[in-house]
Amino acid sequence: MAYYFGAGMATDAFVTAFRIPNLLRDMFAEGALSSAFVPVFKDKLVRESKEEALQLANRVISAMLIVVGAIVVLGIIFSPFIVKLTAWGFSDEPGKFALTVALTQIMWIFLLLVSLAAVVMGMLNSFGVFGIPAFSPAMFNVGSIATVLILYGVLDEPIYAMAIGVVVGGFGQLIVQLPALRKAGFQFSFVAKPIDAGVKRVTKLIWPMMIGLSAGRINILVATLVASFLAEGSISYLNYAFRLMHLPMGVFAVALGTVALPKVAELFSRGDKSGLQHTFSEAFNLNLLLVAPSAIFFVISGEKVLRVIYGHGAFTPEDVSNTQRALWHYSYGLLGFSAVRVVAPFFYAAGDSRRPMFYSIVSVVANLILYYPLVKWFDFAGLAAAASIGGIMNATLLLSSLSECGIKVAWMDLAKTTLKIVVGASLSLFAADWIAERFVSDASLFGRVIQLVVIMGLSGILYWLACMVLRIEEVHQITTKLRGLVARRSDR
Repeated sequence: MAYYFGAGMATDAFVTAFRIPNLLRDMFAEGALSSAFVPVFKDKLVRESKEEALQLANRVISAMLIVVGAIVVLGIIFSPFIVKLTAWGFSDEPGKFALTVALTQIMWIFLLLVSLAAVVMGMLNSFGVFGIPAFSPAMFNVGSIATVLILYGVLDEPIYAMAIGVVVGGFGQLIVQLPALRKAGFQFSFVAKPIDAGVKRVTKLIWPMMIGLSAGRINILVATLVASFLAEGSISYLNYAFRLMHLPMGVFAVALGTVALPKVAELFSRGDKSGLQHTFSEAFNLNLLLVAPSAIFFVISGEKVLRVIYGHGAFTPEDVSNTQRALWHYSYGLLGFSAVRVVAPFFYAAGDSRRPMFYSIVSVVANLILYYPLVKWFDFAGLAAAASIGGIMNATLLLSSLSECGIKVAWMDLAKTTLKIVVGASLSLFAADWIAERFVSDASLFGRVIQLVVIMGLSGILYWLACMVLRIEEVHQITTKLRGLVARRSDR
């Protein structure tokens, strides 16, 4: 997108249009629906039978087709009003407003596709199948990219290729999982009257989650509204920075949260408190071990990353500089955003979706209050700063209440581990960046790529050694497992 469209009117329109169905995805797909469905589905597998669990899935999917299908139809009809509400600043530019409306209408169907894909993913995870579900979002990316490459030179308005690609990618994300689901024994049969006790349990869990998530989504929509009045390209800069920040969060935090949810749900069903305590410590510390250096990497070497990934074609050096400003402020928020992804599933598995909802609302209110002073100080980057502060607040509130789920947070141990990881990652990245700056030329694209490879490779080695010296337990555990694996293979 950066290469073909840069950061201007077309990308502002696409990002704004995609944001509307994409934000609802968090409520009807990877967010509330998945988090509410998996504990109930897993509980039926453990306490009742596979047949009962599959029947629940049939009813949930049928209900979702009815409800989400109706939302999609209404969304297409009322897209002009929705765009007016979320991007008021576009109203002064008729061409930009009309383009945003048209792109929004095309992409509404993505909401239904990704919602179905999320339910399928939750079922497969509950059956202990993680590979195919983890791969499925890649099919969304493949579909999106391939569509742009094929249609860019064909369409009168090339940005439409991005919207069509979203729909094609949504189909890919769903379809790639279906063979594994059939192999697990599921065969869909539409239920005209889907409501039963199991669906009511899912609904009881989902409403507080949806309210909590909607608070965060409203926050993002307000940020889009504010950015629509700022200089052209502001929405695009924030989006490019957010996508890059979301990479380590998606690879590490979301993956850990997704894998942890069915396991934690089973531990709660069995009443295994020691297992819950161990799983929390393992998941949270591993997330911190991986995400903290990613955040520090964006602060120290962010401009180099942006120049390599985005700095081509229509994406100018000024666009790189502006995106870096947003990325810097998203970087420290990465710690909060990722912690929420890992900690929240413990509340959902315990059947407590109200507390995360309340904390989400509190953090969003704080975020909205911060918009005015931070935008005044940092321009569009102030929106990223406000989001990051809100994410850190949300994570802190969730951690402080984990004892309500029977899980104790050892705050002193957590503080020590965090300090060790931050010190180790910072020293390693500063050293690697300094060495790469002096010994690797960045005059060409090839040189910039090599420079990044050197920074990542060298800092990775130094970080591992620093963690060993600082006696970070998770690194010692991983090292021991790797040694055991190597020893077993050598014995063969």
